[in-house]
Amino acid sequence: MSQNQLDTKSQAWSALFSEPMSELVKRYTASVFFDKRLWQADIAGSLAHADMLAAQGIISADDLAAIQRGMAQITQEIESGTFEWKLDLEDVHLNIEARLTQLVGDAGKRLHTGRSRNDQVATDVRLWLRGEIDLIGGLLTDLQKALVEIAARNVDVILPGFTHLQVAQPVSFGHHLLAYVEMFARDAERMADVRRRTNRLPLGSAALAGTTYPLDRERVARTLGMVDEHGVAQVCQNSLDGVSDRDFAIEFTAAASLTMVHISRLSEELIIWMSQNFGFIRIADRFTTGSSIMPQKKNPDVPELARGKTGRVVGHLMGLITLMKGQPLAYNKDNQEDKEPLFDTVDTLKDTLRIFAEMIGGQVNPATGQKEGGITVNREAMKQAALKGYATATDLADYLVKKGVPFRDAHETVAHAVKAATSHACDLSELPLAVLQGFHPLIEKDVYECLSLRGSLNARNTLGGTAPAQVQAQIERHRARLG
Repeated sequence: MSQNQLDTKSQAWSALFSEPMSELVKRYTASVFFDKRLWQADIAGSLAHADMLAAQGIISADDLAAIQRGMAQITQEIESGTFEWKLDLEDVHLNIEARLTQLVGDAGKRLHTGRSRNDQVATDVRLWLRGEIDLIGGLLTDLQKALVEIAARNVDVILPGFTHLQVAQPVSFGHHLLAYVEMFARDAERMADVRRRTNRLPLGSAALAGTTYPLDRERVARTLGMVDEHGVAQVCQNSLDGVSDRDFAIEFTAAASLTMVHISRLSEELIIWMSQNFGFIRIADRFTTGSSIMPQKKNPDVPELARGKTGRVVGHLMGLITLMKGQPLAYNKDNQEDKEPLFDTVDTLKDTLRIFAEMIGGQVNPATGQKEGGITVNREAMKQAALKGYATATDLADYLVKKGVPFRDAHETVAHAVKAATSHACDLSELPLAVLQGFHPLIEKDVYECLSLRGSLNARNTLGGTAPAQVQAQIERHRARLG
């Protein structure tokens, strides 16, 4: 046998071909150097498949024992870094299968009975992504907890709330942070929903049409934990769809994109708040960088980079949608291109959530057991900013409405009052009572309570409002929810 024939034999389909694959095509089509991260899922899926084959009498108990023994050794080799990943073997599946056959002989060759790489890779990606979603759920919880604890320390701190980036109304800084907790809570719900649809078994679909072997797919699903909340096995019900579906990857990337959008919005606010023109917060030095030429600079690189990485993740979503849009059934080689964007989306999201939880909440000092760092709040700067934009103007309008003035008339009256305050370069609360009464006779001295920042905050004591009592109630709700 010639060397060319030997090289050709390394391919799973070699008997049909009369010449070896070119080196250029090997490099172009190989995925092993990025899909090898699926090795644990691949081994888990193979062991569950082998267990089922033995239970169904398709392979012998001795073959099953040999496969289990071989997979244990391969696991040890990969974990220790001694496993040799070969480009000639194209992907993670063939690399592991070839090594298994080296170790246990014909039993390794029997493992592929009743399955194809098409349903094998679909299963591997689902198993891998399921585990990553679980990790991301924990990271979303950590970030929410960090935000809740900062909110709890700043319930009474007054922040100017903005619309159109103009001072609108005073809000509790804690209330403002809890808005992001709500966003990340929805992100966690979406991730859990994606996990439910990801956690379905394609294995047994074979290449595209199913198989002639008497497989027990439900058994494999149960072995791999692909069950619903009632313990019912979740199995892809159509073999064509089972091997070609990548909705779960697109759904995950869409959910990840939305999470990154929320991160990006928070990043934008952190960047604005820590600028010298605002000075509302300080971020710990380890999350900032200096300038190579301007020694006074402290740059918010982490929030800025997270804002940029949001575009990266959204780009992956667009890439995956475009990848799938023109594919006929069933499996096509195009689908090899699903992994790198999916892998990078997972890595980017996990890294971003980890760093934000620490940047916002700080980290525990091993020596003291206390949390240090995190965001430092300048409450006086926030208060002074809230005083600049007539943030209690709406409160004056509400005051008049409660006296029986139609809202539109009250709105017009307050506009005149704001114009007068502007001309005198003072706040509404600093206008003399006689001046205020000149705008409407129903204004009395009790108006100054509603014109104060604190009074404005306390007045919004409805569910979801910014009154400190409501904010504290929301904090307790989140603490109970997050554990």
